Amino acid sequence: MASLPVEILLGIYLGLLVGIIPALVSWGLAFVFKYFTDVTLPGFGMAVLAIALAGVNGGLLALADKSITQAPNAERIVTAIIVVTMASMYAHSKGDQMGAEFPRRLSLEKLRSRTLSTDVIDLVGGRREATVRVVGEVADMEGYPPLPEDLRAEIRGSEWPFPADLRIAELEERLADRLLTEYDLGDASVTVDERGRATVVAAPPFSGLSKRIEDGRHAVSVDAVLPTGLARGDEVTLITADAQVRGTVVSARTGDGSAKPAAAPDSDPAETPDDPDVEGAEKPPAPVRAPTTDGGEGRLTAAVHRTDAQPLIRAPRAKVVVESRGTRREYELVSLLRRADVRFRKVTVGASAPVAGKRLAEAALRETYGVGAFAVRKAGGWVVAPGEDAVVDVGEELYAVGTRDALDAFEEAVA
Repeated sequence: MASLPVEILLGIYLGLLVGIIPALVSWGLAFVFKYFTDVTLPGFGMAVLAIALAGVNGGLLALADKSITQAPNAERIVTAIIVVTMASMYAHSKGDQMGAEFPRRLSLEKLRSRTLSTDVIDLVGGRREATVRVVGEVADMEGYPPLPEDLRAEIRGSEWPFPADLRIAELEERLADRLLTEYDLGDASVTVDERGRATVVAAPPFSGLSKRIEDGRHAVSVDAVLPTGLARGDEVTLITADAQVRGTVVSARTGDGSAKPAAAPDSDPAETPDDPDVEGAEKPPAPVRAPTTDGGEGRLTAAVHRTDAQPLIRAPRAKVVVESRGTRREYELVSLLRRADVRFRKVTVGASAPVAGKRLAEAALRETYGVGAFAVRKAGGWVVAPGEDAVVDVGEELYAVGTRDALDAFEEAVA
């Protein structure tokens, strides 16, 4: 008889050898039951079945069988039983997880309409947020010159936060837009999987300043005292000795040429795109935080109309006045709803929903659920403020407004 360590090693080898088939059976049963019936098989029962399949009669009862525990090679057999049990339990958990996450219908449209896995979703500041990470090598886009290596390295491994309820197709579009804006790329194509891993194909910038200027405008640079926090896209008025010119900031640098990333604005959370009170609502893409000036003597480049370019070119200096863009009306609405303890939420109509295929008048949302419908997103476009004759079909997105409790009950009944 071999020593105890040798017997344990032989038991591990034996367990791995005979546990492959039981583990595959455990995985297959767990996957099939979860996928088709949404039922999770008990792990203990799968372990007993796996040991029985491995050739030890009685499953885990073999650990109490004297013919096994008092055998000359008892250590080896007991170790093998433990290895088979662990392998089957692990395979069972993975099969159950895959059965829960695997798409029910294998179609490209279905895969693209799915959202990210719950494993990559975090709760940040009271809202669900997902982080998309660029993985692998950033590929060159066919027909364009190759990316500069420093730009390729900067894109590779970058992370981008997004609302967690966005579909994968929307994430791909938004990330491509942010890459184009942040790195001034010529073009970009993004593919995102359910784990939040993005594969990027990009083209290098093929123009600089002229790409950011609209048709009919010219870029003019002037020396001026720049306010702190000035960023690209701000609307300004440039005052010279003989003219006042309105323009849009294309770039700005203080005297030392330094710029710092923009800090998060100190605004009312109810008036921001990522407001947690706007539950499930589709939000506009979060703007990229452009560099801002530190304030002081500097140089500003603004896009102005052609007729306004000459006064700025002739002027040695200009005064800069930053103009307000006003308040976003949709954010004012969100703030008013929040103060009235009212929220709105996006709900996808399920196949068994009581409102599916019915006119809104028949569904009686306000009488039955205490919510109102203010928009429906159909395959052909939006229906805003739908009338009583509007029909909501399976798979369409219904935007409902009501109290938090009413929305919870409505979502449970409809989704």
